[in-house]
Amino acid sequence: MEYCIDPNIERASTLPAAFYRSAEAFEACRERVFARSWQMIVGAEESVRLPGDAMPFAFMEHFLEEPLLLLRDENDQLRCLSNVCTHRGNLLVLSPQRLRGAIVCGYHGRRFHLNGQFAHMPETNGMQNFPCAADNLAQLPLRTWRQFVFTSLDPAIPFDEWANTMERKIGFLPVEHFRFDPTRSRDYLVRANWALYCDNYLEGFHIPFVHKSLSNALNWSAYRTELLPWGSCQVGIGRGGEEVFDLPPHHEDAGQAIAAYYFWLFPNIMFNFYPWGLSLNIVRPQQPNLTRVSFRAYVWKAEKLGTGAGADIDLVEREDEAVVEQVQRGIQSRFYRAGRFAPKQEQGVHHFHRLLAGFLAQNPALA
Repeated sequence: MEYCIDPNIERASTLPAAFYRSAEAFEACRERVFARSWQMIVGAEESVRLPGDAMPFAFMEHFLEEPLLLLRDENDQLRCLSNVCTHRGNLLVLSPQRLRGAIVCGYHGRRFHLNGQFAHMPETNGMQNFPCAADNLAQLPLRTWRQFVFTSLDPAIPFDEWANTMERKIGFLPVEHFRFDPTRSRDYLVRANWALYCDNYLEGFHIPFVHKSLSNALNWSAYRTELLPWGSCQVGIGRGGEEVFDLPPHHEDAGQAIAAYYFWLFPNIMFNFYPWGLSLNIVRPQQPNLTRVSFRAYVWKAEKLGTGAGADIDLVEREDEAVVEQVQRGIQSRFYRAGRFAPKQEQGVHHFHRLLAGFLAQNPALA
């Protein structure tokens, strides 16, 4: 399945409506996009702190259900391993726990060292060419950015080119010291295709029409999108009198009243930085017309909560849900084929469609 998005935004049309409706396109995204992507291991920073700590998880719950295991080995090294026994495919670790020196399969007693290497199995007499590399647990790449941990099944993007692009803008913030606040974190179910949700996020064009309270906090005429190799950054300028970042003198945006930095990393992760801290959005496809969005709040300056562009992110999210679900219904129309990009306002959406088209053609370089 291939899509062609003209690199010239002034000539380009959006992805066709059929993409957002198609089960075939949804399945293609599963393998060609998400299996090649970096995904955050949610809860890693809270659950795996000491040697022996282990947390089973699915790569992408209810979408790419690859069983994985995050753990710290005896040398305090963080590892991501397959959570499937190499003997008969049994799941190894069923709940978060502290392992006592080994991973032990509860089916036939096969044991693995905490680095994933095969250690022992009963009743192996007579086996030839045993053990071999296939008896070890598969080890996945593991990368960290500040306090966050990521892995990939088959990464197509160099991690540093993907995540470290945020440092240029927010490198002055002590993100590793932001504290997760479960009371401000929740999941939303959106009855729309995952890519429609991203389309909506990636432009500020709709803000004065959909988000009246947010529009009062931002100077929409100064709102801008800056493209990154594997993402984008939307820069929200305060209207005046709002909470804004205290930027260091050497910062490239010094002298500007920056109320928010909205980063999107291909294909589905958003880092929203406000003077109070970070609102993290993780977009998880569930079905062609159903998406789960996880909001996780990390607080830096609690006294600034409830102010500025990040004052009521729950309201903004519900407003976004409503309009995206309307679009999902609208694209079922036999009369709608594709739209055109507003060249100034929808650069982020155009960039997303170009990247997505490149991955679906199984050639990310095309993007």
